[in-house]
Amino acid sequence: MHGPAAKLDIDQAAKRKSKLGVKLFIFYILVYAGFVVIGLVNPDLMGLHVIGKQNLAIVYGFGLIVLAIIMGFIYNAMCTKLENQLNKEEKV
Repeated sequence: MHGPAAKLDIDQAAKRKSKLGVKLFIFYILVYAGFVVIGLVNPDLMGLHVIGKQNLAIVYGFGLIVLAIIMGFIYNAMCTKLENQLNKEEKV
């Protein structure tokens, strides 16, 4: 058996977390749009070797994946900080 469910209160940080999420999303979209624009405007540039024998398309693509993971960690850390600050203020 398990214990009773945790009591969930109103999240005072929800509005700020949403704004943060939208800002990070817009930033990511701009970085991704750069990838798409390079592919459309100058596809030969994607074949340029930038790191060792890896071309720009591979490096940029993996960079997008790594950026998304890093941004996920940043979002989580910032949301946790906001929750701790704003929800603690409400209980005091």
